[in-house]
Amino acid sequence: MNIELFDMAIPFLFFVSTVAIGVSFILAWQQSKMNVKIRLQDNRLVDMQESPGKQGFDFIGLLAQIGNFVLHGSSSKTLNGQLLRAGFAGTAAPAIYSGAKVLLFILGVVVAALLIPSGPKTPNKAAIMAVAGTVLFFLPNFFVLLHLNKRKEEIRRHLPEAIDLLEVCVSSGIGLDMAWRIVSEEIGKVSRILSDAMSLVNFEINLGANRIDAMQHMAERTGVEALNSLSTILIQTEKFGTSIAETLKIFANSIREERNFVAEESTEKMAVKLIIPMVLFIFPSVIVIVAGPALITLFNTKFGSV
Repeated sequence: MNIELFDMAIPFLFFVSTVAIGVSFILAWQQSKMNVKIRLQDNRLVDMQESPGKQGFDFIGLLAQIGNFVLHGSSSKTLNGQLLRAGFAGTAAPAIYSGAKVLLFILGVVVAALLIPSGPKTPNKAAIMAVAGTVLFFLPNFFVLLHLNKRKEEIRRHLPEAIDLLEVCVSSGIGLDMAWRIVSEEIGKVSRILSDAMSLVNFEINLGANRIDAMQHMAERTGVEALNSLSTILIQTEKFGTSIAETLKIFANSIREERNFVAEESTEKMAVKLIIPMVLFIFPSVIVIVAGPALITLFNTKFGSV
């Protein structure tokens, strides 16, 4: 019974994996189209619930409708913050996210019900359906977490260069606000994510927000602790009247040292992480190669007369 159930589970798991990968690519493609649309409209709000009669079937619009029905038109601040840090800044992002989770759960249950036959040989069909729906239900969580870590890593990688450019501009006599604007444009050649985050600071300042508050908002939107430290350093610089250029130079060097320390720590952990694949894959092969001939000789010597 267990062998037959295992044989039926293999194609089902393969199908679930294929669907999960396909949905991930669809969501990534739709998000890239959304980002292009936002940039072409010069930072104006984009209506993600367009009329389906204009462009045919709107898959994102369907997800938004399902999500709005589940969320009842409201979402938690935690969800909004997580999606914002992952780069999903649209007003309908929470609804699309919730709609995708619901739709994937239903898809997993339906596919499991169709692929696994009913009968005495499959007494756990309901449990398998629940597991399949749960696995696909948490797929958007993994997708958002992947985007979140990717954005954080890119910002951490290019932030020291941006601070160096900021320090050069300030040292040449340019004001901090203008220097920030210049750096946000120049850094876009290597990191669009960091450039967009810095451009939003300029946008908030133009609307009348305080510079420090705008930078703290950027740290909250990105989830990068170094940006929060940068805003704190600038507050202390303005309070005590110290040199902004020298402070930025020291801060950039400290970020580089921290990045090098993290790289060295990851290198040291690599030996520990390699133990598991070595024990599971390499060590058994070595045992077979080394001890195999001796075991064959021993077996022939002991049971050769049988």
